[in-house]
Amino acid sequence: MNNLPLNGLVVLEFSQYLSGPSAGLRLADLGARVIKIERPKGGDAGRRLAIKNLWLGDDSLLFHTINRNKESFTADLKNAEDVAIVKELISKADVAIHNFRPGIMEKIGLGYDVVQQINPRIVYGEISGYGKTGPWKNKPGQDLLLQAVAGLTYTTGNEGDAPVPFGLSIADTLCGAQLVQGVLAALIRRQKTNKGALIEISLMESLLDFQFELLTTYFNSNQDVKRSGISNGNPLLGAPYGIYETANGYIAIAMMDIHTLAGVIECDELFNYTKEHAFINRDDIKSILTDYLKQFNTDHWLIKLQAHDLWAMEVLDWNMMLESEAYKVLQMEQVLKLDSGKSVTTTRCPIRINGQKLVSSKAAPSLGQHNKEVYADFIN
Repeated sequence: MNNLPLNGLVVLEFSQYLSGPSAGLRLADLGARVIKIERPKGGDAGRRLAIKNLWLGDDSLLFHTINRNKESFTADLKNAEDVAIVKELISKADVAIHNFRPGIMEKIGLGYDVVQQINPRIVYGEISGYGKTGPWKNKPGQDLLLQAVAGLTYTTGNEGDAPVPFGLSIADTLCGAQLVQGVLAALIRRQKTNKGALIEISLMESLLDFQFELLTTYFNSNQDVKRSGISNGNPLLGAPYGIYETANGYIAIAMMDIHTLAGVIECDELFNYTKEHAFINRDDIKSILTDYLKQFNTDHWLIKLQAHDLWAMEVLDWNMMLESEAYKVLQMEQVLKLDSGKSVTTTRCPIRINGQKLVSSKAAPSLGQHNKEVYADFIN
C-alpha cells in the first residue's frame, strides 16, 4: 500500500530477539522500508529462538511473528569493508535502531556520534536493558529478569502467592512501542528543523513507566502497595474488582458500588459493607463473593449485572474468544505467504488509518534475501 504514512522512509534495524524487532515491525506496518542488518552466519539470534519448538524451515515461528514485512541484508560488523558498506546505507537512511548492549555500536564504529556525522538528519534509536550508565548497564536485558527487578511480579496474583510474572514479554513489547513513539516524534521535528535526533530508552524505564500509578501511590504514601488476598485484579482498587469462579467458569467484575451490586445479585450479606469498606475490607467482601457466585453459571450473573449496566464480562480462553462474533468483526488475523509455499497465520497491526486496516502478506525474510536489491538501491 503506497499511501501509508511512512512510505518512502528507510529504516535500518540493527536488532535481535524482541524489543528492537518489534519496533521495526511497527514502522514497517506504517509503511517504512525496514532493512534488517544481520550477521552473515546466523543472523538475528531470534531466528533460533523457538517457542514450543515451532519452526518454519530454518527459522523459528517467533522470528516470523515480529519480522514480517521487512528485508534482510547481511553484513559482518567486525569487518571494516562491511562496516564501510553499512555506512553508505546510513548516509541514505532516515532511521536507524538497535538494541545491543551499551558500547557495542560504539565499539564497531556505528555509535550515534559517528552516524550523526555521516547523516545529520538521521533519527537514531537505541534500546538498552537498564540504561547506559549505572551498575546494571551490562546485565542481560531479558524480559523475565527485568520484570523481577522492576517489582512488576508483585502486581499479579494474590497477596499470599509467590511473585508472578506476566505470561508474555511485556517489557520488550512496551519498550519497542515507546521507541516507535520517540522515533515518530523525532521525524516530525526533523520535518520542521531538518535535524536528526538520538532517541534512548531502556526496558527498565519502560516497566517503571508501565507502573506509574502504583509507583506514584508508593512515592506519596510511603507504603507498599499490597495485592488482595483473594481475587486480586489491581492492587490499587478495592472490592469487588477481580475475577471470580462461577458454577461453570469465571467472571470478571470491575468497579461498582457495593450496595448496588448487593441488590442486583441479591446478596444480603454485602449490605453490611459500604463504599468506605471497599478497600479496607476488600478481602472480606471478595470472600463473600467467591462463595456466593459459585451458586449459578456465568450467564446467570452476566444477565443480571449487564441489565443494570454494571461492568462485568465472562472470562474466555482463546478458543472461546475466537468463536465470538466480537472477535470475528475485528478481523485481526492475516496470512503470510512464505517462498516455500507454506503460510503463517498471525495478527495484523492493530492500527486503522481512515478506516483502512494495515495488513501485509509479506513474510519475514530469509537471511540475506534482499542483498542484491539493497546493493542496487543504495550502494554506489
